[in-house]
Amino acid sequence: MKIIELLDGSTWDMETILAKMQDDSFYYGNLSKNALSSSACKMLLTSPKTYHYVTKYGSEDSDAFAVGRLVHLMALEPHKVEEYEVIEVQSKNAKAWQEAKGKRNICTRKEYDEAQRIADALLRNENVLGLITGCEFEVPKIGMIGGLPFRAKADIYADGFLADLKTTTDLRAFPYSAKKYGYDVQAFIYTRLFGVPIDKFYFIAVDKGSLDIGIYGISPEFVEEGERKTMEAIELYKQFFILGEDLDSYTIVGTL
Repeated sequence: MKIIELLDGSTWDMETILAKMQDDSFYYGNLSKNALSSSACKMLLTSPKTYHYVTKYGSEDSDAFAVGRLVHLMALEPHKVEEYEVIEVQSKNAKAWQEAKGKRNICTRKEYDEAQRIADALLRNENVLGLITGCEFEVPKIGMIGGLPFRAKADIYADGFLADLKTTTDLRAFPYSAKKYGYDVQAFIYTRLFGVPIDKFYFIAVDKGSLDIGIYGISPEFVEEGERKTMEAIELYKQFFILGEDLDSYTIVGTL
């Protein structure tokens, strides 16, 4: 029986934890603190202080994140959209939103309609449908990288194939955005954990304005850069959260 040890020292057999990871409250709750991920690596590379703060206190989802999450559900798991409550407000400063924002699975009418528009565009595209037909959606995985536990959840998965949905404000700039936002880190972690060859991993990106859709493969160089960044993030985690170096000593040094 394969056992994995989390960052808090707890141990799980692989079958049990993978089943538990189907529960979003566990995946985005317990595991957000006790396993690393591509988003954790991006925070560590930005600043270990940012990672510490978000892990301890959480962070409020941005409007873009809320729409992106809804797009995923509407396109891939439409039955889960029923769990959402649409708050009929023009602004998130409105009293009704302020009273509701402590709840899970809420969105504004504007966010809901925008997500529906984007999801519909994805599901009308024959090339996208050709990729996702017969696949599983929101498949979790956990494993060790660099001696630490890492979690991942594949948007679209089949044996030997992975794809991830992204929304963007400028599809033509997506190759640049993919590096800027650390999608190379995600590509490395996901291909490693799922054991998928890099020529079977794709990003499916949809432009939120024009609704144009792009399907992007990944190069060995892209994944190698993601691996380099991931290992740098792992070293930062070990330095400040295992070896216990004072976070206040973290300093960025450079020349202008």
